[in-house]
Amino acid sequence: MSANRPRILVIDDEPQIHRFLQPALEAAGYEPVRADTAAEGLKEIARKAPDAVVLDLGLPDFDGKEALTRARAFYDGPIIVLSARDKETEKIDTLDLGADDYVEKPFGVGELLARLRVALRHRLRQKGADPIVTAGELTIDLIKRLVTRAGVAIRLSPKEYDLLAQLVEGGGKVCTHRQLLTAVWGPAHVEDVQYLRVIVAQLRQKIEPDPAAPALIVTEPGVGYRWLG
Repeated sequence: MSANRPRILVIDDEPQIHRFLQPALEAAGYEPVRADTAAEGLKEIARKAPDAVVLDLGLPDFDGKEALTRARAFYDGPIIVLSARDKETEKIDTLDLGADDYVEKPFGVGELLARLRVALRHRLRQKGADPIVTAGELTIDLIKRLVTRAGVAIRLSPKEYDLLAQLVEGGGKVCTHRQLLTAVWGPAHVEDVQYLRVIVAQLRQKIEPDPAAPALIVTEPGVGYRWLG
């Protein structure tokens, strides 16, 4: 991350979005950088990699999903997609193409800033490779493959642990059904969403303070799951 303020590149062709976001980002301690087209945004990423990118899907020169694909060829930082497209398939496509998160238009600036903080924290954790994650009394040691609550081990099946590790390593970003099924069961099971539901339910019974009101493994309806521990 930058030595001074984190640089946030906003790629959007709507002037009102830039007028809305620039002061909010500055007030939150970021340095906003503006691009009005996909081509300008990609050029800026190549010139000086930002700490995070906020990318609109509806750009005038070419589609934001194509811009996302091109950016991921040489940029591994956080990318948060802005979209007025509310179809679940659009959200899933952008996440599968490499977006870290998505925010639907219209959106509140507080929500976007929260998503940015999560994405930047996840990036720092990736660089630091912290192997131990805590959430209240719950501790997950990713090296020892050990999960404990208040020092007492919680017995997880291999699939339960593998799924939990995938979610935790996501660091707060949405993990799609396809991503989780591929990682835990393999590419032959990308359509077997029921496998996922069963294991998630079992995990919640074992690690959630209140399984009826999950606070650690949160469902993103029709898309996937997110770790909020």
